[in-house]
Amino acid sequence: MFTETATSDRRTGLRRRLLASPLAQALTTPHGVDRYVELVKPAFSLRDVRAEVVAVRRQTPGSVTLELRPNENWQGFRAGQHVRLSIEIDGVRHTRPYSPAGSEHDPRLIELTAHAQPDGRVSPHLRTRLVPGDVVGLSRAEGDFALPAVRPRELLLISGGSGITPVMAMLRTLCDEGHDGPIAFLHYAPSERHVAYASELRALADAHPNVRLLRGYTRVGGLGGGELTGRFGREHVDAARVDLSAAETFVCGPTTLVESVHELWARDGLEERLHVERFVAPAPLLAPDDETATGTLRFARSGVEVKGGGGTLLDEAEAAGLTPQHGCRMGICHTCSCRKLEGAVRDLRTGAISTAPDEQIQICVTAPVGDVTLDI
Repeated sequence: MFTETATSDRRTGLRRRLLASPLAQALTTPHGVDRYVELVKPAFSLRDVRAEVVAVRRQTPGSVTLELRPNENWQGFRAGQHVRLSIEIDGVRHTRPYSPAGSEHDPRLIELTAHAQPDGRVSPHLRTRLVPGDVVGLSRAEGDFALPAVRPRELLLISGGSGITPVMAMLRTLCDEGHDGPIAFLHYAPSERHVAYASELRALADAHPNVRLLRGYTRVGGLGGGELTGRFGREHVDAARVDLSAAETFVCGPTTLVESVHELWARDGLEERLHVERFVAPAPLLAPDDETATGTLRFARSGVEVKGGGGTLLDEAEAAGLTPQHGCRMGICHTCSCRKLEGAVRDLRTGAISTAPDEQIQICVTAPVGDVTLDI
């Protein structure tokens, strides 16, 4: 078997070298090798990460779980990181960030779970239109929200709603590694039927004595099948039975959950042991009629100049008829990053104001404070 695998790998490597050769590039000008090979093998690319959909599951009302087989350009991920998935809808390419939910030790497949947003463009398409055999584009794995290379002995994983995916990857990875230190997993959802990985969570907890599973169902009276009542609070941490001064805590979910956890950790002076990830757009810190947000906006490369209307710089650019690159619209994927040539801007996630010239900013989560010039 080893000999067959090694032979197959050598053949694949030889084919890729031939396709990447100057002769092949010259023969396929102006479109390039990818354009021709993808006609018979859609996921092929010499440089880009693409993945074929091999399975589509709908685990909960409103969600879809995709199993993707990436091409040879995929380099794996660290449990907790996210990827940017790109797909064409009605001739327009859209990009959104999703966290792989599988173990980082399975390089063959990538598992993504998306919750369809009623007013969304991408997630409803993934749920209702994507079928096995379709091909999507992927970025390489990104983000600092990830298990450290040296695994903590004790961990507390907290998630709410769709925030379960990155911490699910952490739990699966640790179980695959035979981690025997204490792991507490707290998850919050409206009810058990809304938990994407309900059965697997139970199975992992049953199979690993060091895993303590605690579930809270916010729309069910009493325990409702879960172990926690009410919303997150110190009593839930006590029920987790972890030493917060020694454990590393990872939390991903709605803003209210993340802020509640952060407030408690800050009160105890343990912020350095808390790692957070948000998958919701930040609440605006500026009112639309704030005078500081209505200065003159100049888009240098486009030669466009407009009066600001109080929105994010991305919103303002689109209102001016421009089409800057963007993806998640919530400050995660960095697709919208561009150079601010001059002026002051406010980060809507933190409220911090920056006046530095010639700096990279994310225009989807940044608002102008007075006059601003962008390299767009």
